[in-house]
Amino acid sequence: MKLADADFYASYGLSSQLPEQERAEIVFSGRSNIGKSSLINKLCNRKSLARVSSTPGKTATINFYTVDPFYFVDLPGYGYAKAAKGERQRWDRLINHYFERREPENILLAQLLDCRHEPSADDWMMLAYLAHYRIPFLALLTKADKLKKSQYEETTARFAKICAGYGCKGVLLTSAETGYGIPELRDILDQFSWEG
Repeated sequence: MKLADADFYASYGLSSQLPEQERAEIVFSGRSNIGKSSLINKLCNRKSLARVSSTPGKTATINFYTVDPFYFVDLPGYGYAKAAKGERQRWDRLINHYFERREPENILLAQLLDCRHEPSADDWMMLAYLAHYRIPFLALLTKADKLKKSQYEETTARFAKICAGYGCKGVLLTSAETGYGIPELRDILDQFSWEG
């Protein structure tokens, strides 16, 4: 996987715009402001490949990045309470349509969860969605830098138990701030392959 050569490919804001799948996709999902864009930037060792904002709900499109031989796919964050109802419905349609047009075995979904808190109601809904559609996922616990090192093992074990019944393929503690867990995540992503 050529992370150093990662590049922005395209943004899609409407379900009718979404392309057919032409290569394996590594998909980043999570609630608004969980740090998807920051994690993508850290993975690729770039400061502004994916736009980062402190304003929740900023990513309103599905953003594709070329990371040969894959695409990285940054989904819009869910659970932003201040978004207008029509906007939330558009996001729902966009994400549903995205998954409907993908073969689960040709995507690896990275589900981001805040390691400091129990999953939110929206997180639980997303986990149920992934289980229902049999979408394999890796639980990435963000903001490891906010924990004491003595909490790492217990936190990882607790989330492994939480995610076990939903088709989770593994749990990894990460920090886009310090880079904790990033080398391990790169290794996991390198093992993913296209079966198209």
